[in-house]
Amino acid sequence: MKLRPILGLLLCLTAPSMASAQCMLCGKEGASPATASRKAETPLRVEVETQLDMGRIAVGATGGEVEIDPLTGVRRLRGGVVDLGGFALTGVVTVSGEPGAEVRVFLPPTVDLESGDGRTARVVGLSTDLSAAPRLGADGRLQFRFGGRLQVAALGDGDYRGRIPVTVEYQ
Repeated sequence: MKLRPILGLLLCLTAPSMASAQCMLCGKEGASPATASRKAETPLRVEVETQLDMGRIAVGATGGEVEIDPLTGVRRLRGGVVDLGGFALTGVVTVSGEPGAEVRVFLPPTVDLESGDGRTARVVGLSTDLSAAPRLGADGRLQFRFGGRLQVAALGDGDYRGRIPVTVEYQ
């Protein structure tokens, strides 16, 4: 089996830099019915603390998958992939807003990534370590981790990058 390296698999999160409940890729600011119906004194702010990074792998003739568990940070490899080392990191996001407010966090079902030479890979199964009804703390902050599964086609070498839109709304 011939293996080809994939270097620095990195996923960048897209989140607003201004006080807003939605990410830059998710439509107009304030367009969400949940955001518009709530008269919060403090607008929501989403900050990326750590980007999701799948680490370094080599991909064989059958392709494979790399999974990062948001609860444990453990990286699992499946199929024709081999670990080449490097650090795999869960993504970490901090949400700020009205103290004690309940929020909803939305991640897309899939995200397509691209390498510099036009190859693509897909991230599926994005999940967080949040409870079923997350709330901002007494300090108005909530921090969560997220992970997912990167699916790479056979001999799909490259440095894959993409953006994961994150939307946060007051409940």
